Amino acid sequence: MNLRSIRTRLRIAATIAHLPVLALTACGSGDTSGATSADAQASPAPTDDPVAAVRKVDSVAALLPADVRKAGTLRVGSSIGFPPGAYYPNGPDKPPAGQDIDIADAVAKVLGVKLERQDASFETILPALGSGKYDFGTGNFGVTTERLKTIDFVTYINDGQGFAVKKGNTVLGKKAADLTQLCGLTIGTGAGTTFESTLTAQKGVCAKASKKPYDVKVYSENAATLTALQQGRIDVIMSTINGLRYQAAQPASQTTFLGEFHRLDVGFAFKKGSPLTKAFQAAVNELIKNGTYARTLAKWGTTASAIDTSRINPPEHT
Repeated sequence: MNLRSIRTRLRIAATIAHLPVLALTACGSGDTSGATSADAQASPAPTDDPVAAVRKVDSVAALLPADVRKAGTLRVGSSIGFPPGAYYPNGPDKPPAGQDIDIADAVAKVLGVKLERQDASFETILPALGSGKYDFGTGNFGVTTERLKTIDFVTYINDGQGFAVKKGNTVLGKKAADLTQLCGLTIGTGAGTTFESTLTAQKGVCAKASKKPYDVKVYSENAATLTALQQGRIDVIMSTINGLRYQAAQPASQTTFLGEFHRLDVGFAFKKGSPLTKAFQAAVNELIKNGTYARTLAKWGTTASAIDTSRINPPEHT
């Protein structure tokens, strides 16, 4: 990454950090109304710390390869975007926070290892796993059939794809659950995401419906996508369900969540054949069993996305 791009990322992260942070209760997975409830927090991020009480579990740590146990560290490529997943609540020179950060830190404590977190852009993390640059990656990576060809996943939450518009924009009505509703519009989404691949793969739906095709604009930063929406350069954002709900609860964002399109399991990402997956699965299940997982999701307002058990490489939701 060159100096100019680093400075750009820091400016964007700083912008995100100064948005008011809100805790919200997400709707159930079957509700696409976009309704949320929000309460302003006095501090930049929720103060509950469910990770603090987590301790090493020897039987789970024993599932790690011997060389990893000896080294005592794991390198994680971490995409820092916006809450509730991962963001900088106090500026880019301070530690990141968010659901992904807490769950990864808790897993590391169960395994008795320390994390060497490296901030990386979302689209670069999965390709870098194969080269060995990172031991695993986080960034709200959805489990898809295509990704399963080259990546192993250990699931820790159920999220997915949704839509948002600028507040007051009625171009899609009150809900958006069908790609044909996007025909003739300009859609903004993240580079290297399932949203980009979905929009690209299904662009023909408009022709089949005898409608004008939609246009897709791809951005490398979530904040850039939001800015494009606010400035009218795009009509709709397609992004994570939890992220868009959280964003819509922030008055400064001036967005409205318009519902879910496709649910996806989300997981830690590993290179294919990684010896780490069983240990991570056992660690996530330990957190589910001891209550840390539920407290973490409650902290970030994502309880509706909880899973009952972690899985390795589940099939994509149909």
